[in-house]
Amino acid sequence: MFLPVTIIFTSAILYFCIIMSDVIINKVAESGLISLDLEDYYPKGDILVFDLKDYLFMGLILKEKDYRAALLTTDWEKFRDKYVAITCSADAVIPMWANMLAASYLQPIAKEVVFGDEKKLIEIVLVNHISLLKGEEFQDQRIVVKGCGEVQIPESAYVAITNKLRPFVKSIMYGEPCSTVPIYKKK
Repeated sequence: MFLPVTIIFTSAILYFCIIMSDVIINKVAESGLISLDLEDYYPKGDILVFDLKDYLFMGLILKEKDYRAALLTTDWEKFRDKYVAITCSADAVIPMWANMLAASYLQPIAKEVVFGDEKKLIEIVLVNHISLLKGEEFQDQRIVVKGCGEVQIPESAYVAITNKLRPFVKSIMYGEPCSTVPIYKKK
């Protein structure tokens, strides 16, 4: 009596899977690598831009008296617990005190205030978050800094994480645990 080919084939695959299940080893899981995803340090929350162009006279100059009066009537609540970038998108000469004055209103209510555009704000906040890491917690560890993700991470964050961890770790790699580029190895 002959068994149909599909039963023989299915049985052979099942047998192979059972036999091979003891052989498959997840080398990545057993490697002791610590994977760091810089997206975890990305600013969480809303990002707003405080644009001084809205306070310019005729789109060209900033008059101190008018600017101060306008700041007094500004609805600052919309900036509460937000990341705020102070900038001027118009081609105008802005005195330094104007940025400082805006920051003095924003600082007590915003999550964080920086000078620059949204991209610069993300970069600064991300690097600040990385600087808060305790390098000692990674003593003699093998670190993989994740290279791809949902969010574009600025190059400065990769430099910051390298600077932060290098004095402590055994090695730093870039990429994914299954495919890394060596960056640093303690000798």
